[in-house]
Amino acid sequence: MFSSLSDAIDADAPDRALRLAAAERAAAMALPSPELEVWRYSRIGQLDLAAFTPAAVRTTVEGLDQVPPADEALVAELVGTMDVHDVFDELNAAYHRTVAVSVPAGKVLADPIVVTHHIEGDGAALYPRLVVHAGADSEFTVVERFESAGDTVALVVPRLLVHAAQAARVSYLGINLLGTRVWQLGHQQATGERDSTTLLAMVALGGDYARVRTDARVVGQGATTKQVALYYADGEQMHDFRTMQDHVAPKTHSDLLFKGAVQDTAKSVYTGLIRIREEAKGSVAYQTNRNLTLSEGAWAESVPNLDIRTNDVKCSHASAVGPIDEEQRFYLESRGIPPEVAERLVVLGFFDDVLNVLPVSLRGHSGLRADLRARVAAKLEAGR
Repeated sequence: MFSSLSDAIDADAPDRALRLAAAERAAAMALPSPELEVWRYSRIGQLDLAAFTPAAVRTTVEGLDQVPPADEALVAELVGTMDVHDVFDELNAAYHRTVAVSVPAGKVLADPIVVTHHIEGDGAALYPRLVVHAGADSEFTVVERFESAGDTVALVVPRLLVHAAQAARVSYLGINLLGTRVWQLGHQQATGERDSTTLLAMVALGGDYARVRTDARVVGQGATTKQVALYYADGEQMHDFRTMQDHVAPKTHSDLLFKGAVQDTAKSVYTGLIRIREEAKGSVAYQTNRNLTLSEGAWAESVPNLDIRTNDVKCSHASAVGPIDEEQRFYLESRGIPPEVAERLVVLGFFDDVLNVLPVSLRGHSGLRADLRARVAAKLEAGR
């Protein structure tokens, strides 16, 4: 199906042989099916991949001048650790445009590095890749934005790789502001070494069908990883999240908080797995997913899971799907607040604990949290 697309690979690319091999593997693979557990509840059966042609994504980067250029050998080594689950991983390997961020050991960045992918060109299939390496005892934030015009018809297949060396502290924020005719099929992989701290945050407001799979691994003793997400779907949108909290080393910690809302006939899916491996004694893991259904036609699915392979651990998971709490609404209305204002206050309050964790309190980006709150409010208002 894809063999004729090898012409889309740059003839001068230094890794052309690797790209061609990935394109050949993709050509031999079938699309995933909703019958597979990891694609259960998805809309993957509606994708006509042949309708899209690989193209170069236009990406702009701010703040990269704070660090030296990434070492190509290190980037190649890290990319070699990326898991391949399906045809989309191979397609990204074949047609990717890579941005690499490598922060030296001990370096603390005052300003975030902001990577913006401009999704353009009707019928384009775009394959951005972001590789982030945090040197030992470094600290910084990377913001990755996906933006498109409202009428753009495109497919974007991003890949994110984060590696935090010993005692590094790295925060990532992904923001989906895509138009409602764009499909997104994302895969993120993060690895934390000894005593490192990683924060993987996402805000998903755009897209037609927007899916992100996140595999967060803590492989060094004392490592911590946190995942948070805010998502809001309206109209006929669908947001789809699949997460893994993978504890490989002892005395590691993970925490996950995903909150979403759906209205009109929109849908959302969350499935998550906490895995505590045999060697990970003394680990602690939490997983929470909560969803608001704001219309009768809206639908949300939440499936948390545990895979505990040792003892002496502490784990919990929780999920909820339902409408706005009527007691909260009644309390506000009984104090003279109009019903539509009461609903807006409840929804914004529902998302506050996620918004407050987002790594946006940085110089030059202090207004980002307010902007995201305004976008959530605008979606709620549009649904009335």
